[in-house]
Amino acid sequence: MPLLSLRNVSKAYAGVAALRGVDLDVAAGEIHALMGENGAGKSTLIKILAGVVAPDTAGISIDDKPVTVASPADARRHGLRFIHQELSVVPALSVAENILLGRVYPRRAGLLVDWRALNRLAREALETLGITHIDPRQKMARLSLGDRMLVKISSAFLADAGAPARLYVMDEPTAALTRDESERLFKVLRGIKASGNSVLYVSHRIDEVMTLCDRATVLRDGKPIDSGLLTGITHDDLVALMIGRKVGEAYPPAGTEPSYEVAYEGPGLKLHKGEIVGIAGLSGMGQTEFLRSILGDPGKAWGAGVAYVPKERRAEGLVTTRPIYQNITLPHLQAHSLGGTWLTPRRERQFAQQLGDDVRLRAASPRQLALELSGGNQQKVVFAKALGGSPRLLLLDEPTRGVDVGAKFDIYTIIRDMTAKGMAVLLVSSDLPELLGMADRIAVMRDGEITATVASKGLSEETLLNLCYGRTAAAT
Repeated sequence: MPLLSLRNVSKAYAGVAALRGVDLDVAAGEIHALMGENGAGKSTLIKILAGVVAPDTAGISIDDKPVTVASPADARRHGLRFIHQELSVVPALSVAENILLGRVYPRRAGLLVDWRALNRLAREALETLGITHIDPRQKMARLSLGDRMLVKISSAFLADAGAPARLYVMDEPTAALTRDESERLFKVLRGIKASGNSVLYVSHRIDEVMTLCDRATVLRDGKPIDSGLLTGITHDDLVALMIGRKVGEAYPPAGTEPSYEVAYEGPGLKLHKGEIVGIAGLSGMGQTEFLRSILGDPGKAWGAGVAYVPKERRAEGLVTTRPIYQNITLPHLQAHSLGGTWLTPRRERQFAQQLGDDVRLRAASPRQLALELSGGNQQKVVFAKALGGSPRLLLLDEPTRGVDVGAKFDIYTIIRDMTAKGMAVLLVSSDLPELLGMADRIAVMRDGEITATVASKGLSEETLLNLCYGRTAAAT
């Protein structure tokens, strides 16, 4: 008997189907992967299960008993816990307040908040994941992105006697985590499985899914394509199921050799035209700060031919409530105005349409709101904006985080196309295969400094990881 059963789940927005008759079973004591490209319907399915979105049709059963999930309170009462991809934290509140957000805070005499008890509960939730370096009293605004995600994940494991957890639904939980942090999470998830409870796990990291999960359900265009055991399934099999075709190499081939003309030179690093240099390092070693130090004043940087794709596309790269064309042209308004003062929306839309075509953007029109796009297409809008000024130097901070395999290949192809035209690229990524597959050279950062620079050809993940930990000395 499955712990969770979904039957004939359908949802359409303005006549466009997001889900079409999806059936899904999650057994008790299993980790079940939910897979598909961005826009396949995974997020809509999760929001329906969380009581955030009302389905057009849906049958939901827990332990073979029909239930109604019309609100987040209903979902919680039925033992469902959620970690969503987009972080919903309150930066001005403490870690403890964020962990217990939406719940009744412990109080003294029923009146004043019992801060000691609040912090103790939060500490216990953090320790479930083996987290001891985060002070529950610290403001969320002071935490790194990875630590914020750890806080949100730990909130799902907060003890709740009134409605014990049965199923944990996790949407890209490791996207901002280091390898060690991810392994700690996996250990907890395996413990959940051993206890007889279950996990519905959404991730674009296929190797991670194949290692962690028992079964997988694949969605494509809102419909279930396949569901079954992962035993005997290969990486390429899953990719083909998700995108509807077989793929060749994971990374497009490199083009011409980089020129010897220097495009950027700074402390410990020299970058040539047409070259991709990866920046590797453990979390918090200064990679993002390094890119931002090169960027300097963004307004001046755009004019100087330096473009930036930030790690957090929603918070830093997009105005999600505005149309695609306004997002793309935002740093280039003067070039698309008459006399430098009068905007011409028609020219803006034409410019955005051309750049959208260049980055293989899938959208109804340039007038579509950015918030209506899938994560992969939102990232393509950020890329289109970055490429709009024909930059000489492109700074990329985790450019494929939370992006599906099809969109990843499109982004890799865009990068290759631009370097073939002479653009230099600095690529920060926590995905070691991505660095090895895309970069010509890799610089390793520790404590805000570049400690080694190595050629990527012939370099193994193990060697690169050892460099990140400072275990091996190497240089160009």
